[in-house]
Amino acid sequence: MKHPLPEHNRRFIFMSFLALFGGLFVLFLIGLGLVIWLAAGEHPQDFHHSYNGRGFFVLCLIPLLFFLLASALGSLGFRRFGKPIGEILFGIDAVARGDLSIRLKEKGPRPLRALARSFNHMTSELARAEKQRRNMTADIAHELRTPLHIIQGNLEGMIDGVYDPTPENLNSMLDETRLLARLVEDLQTLSLAEGGQLPLHPSQFQVADLLADVATSFSAQAAEQGVDLQTETYGLSAELMADYDHLDQVLSNLMVNALRYTPPGGKITLRATEETDLVRITVNDTGAGIPAEDTPYIFDRFWKGDRARTRAGMGSGLGLAITRQLIHAHGGTIEASSQLGQGTTFSIELPQTI
Repeated sequence: MKHPLPEHNRRFIFMSFLALFGGLFVLFLIGLGLVIWLAAGEHPQDFHHSYNGRGFFVLCLIPLLFFLLASALGSLGFRRFGKPIGEILFGIDAVARGDLSIRLKEKGPRPLRALARSFNHMTSELARAEKQRRNMTADIAHELRTPLHIIQGNLEGMIDGVYDPTPENLNSMLDETRLLARLVEDLQTLSLAEGGQLPLHPSQFQVADLLADVATSFSAQAAEQGVDLQTETYGLSAELMADYDHLDQVLSNLMVNALRYTPPGGKITLRATEETDLVRITVNDTGAGIPAEDTPYIFDRFWKGDRARTRAGMGSGLGLAITRQLIHAHGGTIEASSQLGQGTTFSIELPQTI
């Protein structure tokens, strides 16, 4: 939505330019008077004799010509510089008032067009972040409400004699409390990581050992689901100076997602290679894949690929958000590429020393 520059703002900017060129004009008149005074010197009659008639008329036309030239330049400068700058200032004021829907017209000289383009990108990202914040609040309330209602319902049923306090019912409530505890812990981890306050405990370890430990942790679940889990390190001997537990958490989050969406008979591959001063780790699956329109948002908080799914078997939607922040905390990058119906690949690049 584009907002025109208010009339009073236009008048203010125009008057500013007018005052600028008016001041220049006054300075010119003063300078012209000094030149005439110095030219006259001690013999003003000679000066009058030299500049009588047509010459004096031409000399008097100089201020008028300068005024017309200054007016033309002022009008041109206002259209090319003053108005775009005024709209940018108006846009900044609008954002300061909380209006994130404002967009600027990209016009004027190239630097001002680039500035307007950056401003529009900034307001778009701010609006998106604000929408994410509101959605996150609603999602947190939803994720907390469900287990709390289950626990409350079971407890009220036991008090009323509807349910017996059997080990099965108590274990069901215990599972819900564990879910709540995990959600709160994930939110705390994400908050610390985003604020750059997550403590890291780096140690030296072999990358191949990390992948082997992750594969061992998920081998039983993969075999139960009929998924072929493979590890490829090609005799890799690279080492990392990093937080082993947090990187294990990263790969575990990716493995959980891969197993969730890979059908029986599918394949998951953990691969690591060494490049110049960094290590690349990939987690590839032959699962359902991610639609192209969803790929840019998979690392957002509480993003879930299929919102029509039931709650059973679904995570809280924080795993990939935490994964990205943990990788960034190590100075690395993570990207995802996917083809619907063919699978997904997560690629991680980590410096060998943080």
